Amino acid sequence: MNLKDPVKWNTRVSAVYALGIWTMVGSYAFFKYTGRYDETKGEVRQEIEEPEDPNKEVYKTAHSKTIIIYKKDFVPYSRRIYNFIQSFSGEPEPRPGPGDGDK
Repeated sequence: MNLKDPVKWNTRVSAVYALGIWTMVGSYAFFKYTGRYDETKGEVRQEIEEPEDPNKEVYKTAHSKTIIIYKKDFVPYSRRIYNFIQSFSGEPEPRPGPGDGDK
C-alpha cells in the first residue's frame, strides 16, 4: 500500500461529504425561498374521535391508524400471575365489597 492511497481516499470522501452538505443546505434554502418549508403559525386542530365502543381504542398518526379492541372481561396477565401466586399462600381471595364494582 502506497502512502498516497489514504490521502486519495481521504480527498474523495471529503468531496462526497462536501457535496452532500451543500446539497442539504441548498435544498433547505430552495424550500425556504419557495415557501414550501413554511412552518404553521396558527393553531393546529386535531379531531378526536370518541370510540363508540368503550373497549375500543383508536390511535392515529400521519401514516397509520391503529385500532385496539379489548375483550369485555379480559384479565391482564400480570393479574393472572399475581392471583396464581397468591393461591399458594393459603389465604382466601378477597371478595369484592360494596363500592368495589367490577374490577
